[in-house]
Amino acid sequence: MFKTLRNALKVDEIRRKLLFTFLMIVVVRFGSQIPTPGVNTAFVREWWSNQTGTAFNFFNTITGSSFTQMSIFALSITPYITASIIVQLLTIAIPKLEELQKEGEEGRKVINQITRYLNIGLSVIQSVSMAIGFGSRFLIHYTWYNVLFVALIMTAGSATLMWIGEQITDKGIGNGISIILLVNILSGLPEDFRTLYTTFIKGKNVALGIVSAAVILALLLALVVFVIYLQDGERHIPVQYAKKMQGRKMVGGQSSHIPLKVNTAGVIPVIFASSLLSFPALIANFTGFNYLAPTNIGGHIIKMLTQSQWCNPNQPIYTIGLLIYLALLVFFAYFYTSITFNPIEVADNIKKQGGFIPGIRPGKPTSQYLENILNYLIFIGATGLAIVAVIPIILTGLFGVGNSLCFFGNSLIIIVGVIMETLKQIESMMVVRSYKGFLTE
Repeated sequence: MFKTLRNALKVDEIRRKLLFTFLMIVVVRFGSQIPTPGVNTAFVREWWSNQTGTAFNFFNTITGSSFTQMSIFALSITPYITASIIVQLLTIAIPKLEELQKEGEEGRKVINQITRYLNIGLSVIQSVSMAIGFGSRFLIHYTWYNVLFVALIMTAGSATLMWIGEQITDKGIGNGISIILLVNILSGLPEDFRTLYTTFIKGKNVALGIVSAAVILALLLALVVFVIYLQDGERHIPVQYAKKMQGRKMVGGQSSHIPLKVNTAGVIPVIFASSLLSFPALIANFTGFNYLAPTNIGGHIIKMLTQSQWCNPNQPIYTIGLLIYLALLVFFAYFYTSITFNPIEVADNIKKQGGFIPGIRPGKPTSQYLENILNYLIFIGATGLAIVAVIPIILTGLFGVGNSLCFFGNSLIIIVGVIMETLKQIESMMVVRSYKGFLTE
C-alpha cells in the first residue's frame, strides 16, 4: 500500500489532483465553522441537545456537524443529493428527460443544469421553512428582511458546496459530491470514538477494558469487510455475440458479460426509509408537539417511528417501528432498482446487437431471466443493508451508545463506497502509466 502511494505521488498529474482536492476539502471544513449571521446559535445548540438519538443525527453526520453549528454550510450538499434523486426519478415519469438521458454528454449537461436549479430551489425552501418554522427563537431579530437574508446566505452556501464538488470532479480525484460527503462524515470520527470509549471502556478495570476494546475493533473490522463485499460484489451474466458478415469480413463472435451489482441501489433505500420515518418527528418539532412525553395516540405513533425508541427493553412495543423501517428498506431497494435498471430494455439492446445469453432465448425469455436474477440480488443486497443499518439501532437501544456513530450503519456504507471508488480512479490513472494499483498489488 505504501509503495503504491509513493508511486502515485510520483505522477505529476495525480499529485496536482490530490493537492487540489485537499485544498477544496480545507475550504469546505473552514466554511463549516463560520456561523450564519443573524442566527441564534445558542438556541440551535439547545434545541439539538434535545434531539440526541433521533433520526436527525444522521442528517447532522452527513453535514459534518455544520447543522448544529448553523454555519454558512449548514444545509451542506443534502439539497443537491435530494435534487439528484428527484431528477433521476423524474426521468422515468417524463419522456423528455428520458430522451435527454439517452442523448449522451449533451443530454447529461442539460440534466445536470436542471439538477443545479432544483438544488437552489430546495435550498431556498429548506432555509425559509427553518427560519419561519422556528420563528423568533431561530433568528436574533425576527423580521421578513432577516428571514430572506439568512435564506440567501444558506442557499449561497449550498450552491458553493455544489460548485466545489463539481470542481473536485473535474480537476481533482474522485466524485466531488461524494468526497464532500465522505469528509463530513469522517469529521465526526473523534467524537464517535470518544463516545465508544466513554460507554464501554472508561471506568472499567484493565482486563475488561481490553476485552471491550478488542470486541469493538473486531466488530468494526467485520462490518468493514462485510460492507466491502456488499459494495463490490457483482454477478456477471455472460453474453455471446453471433458472427455476421460486414463487407467481405466476418465480425463479431466475441464474448462479454453484464455486471449486476449485489447492492444495486446503494445507500438510497436507507436514506429514503430514514427520511420517511423522520418526517412526522420533524413536523412535531416545528409545531412544538412534545412527542417524547405522549398523552395521546399521535404521540405514541410518532414515538414508535423514532429510532432512539427502538430495541429498548423497557418499552419493547416501540420496536414495531423497526419492523416498519426494515419493510420500507426492502421496498425502496426494489423500487429504486426497478427505475434504474430495465430488464426489457437491456434484453432488447442485446437482441439488436446480435447477442444472446447462453441457454436463454433472445427477447422476452432473456428479460424474464434478467428480472429473476435481479430480484434475487436485490433481496441479498437489501438484507445486507438491513444488517449494517440495524446494528447501531440495537446498540442504541440496549447500551445507549448513540445513533450518531458514523462508522456504523448508513454512514459506513458511504465511507467504504466512496473510498473504493476513489482508489479505483487513482488505480486506473496509474495503470495507464504502467504502475501497479491499490487493488492489484
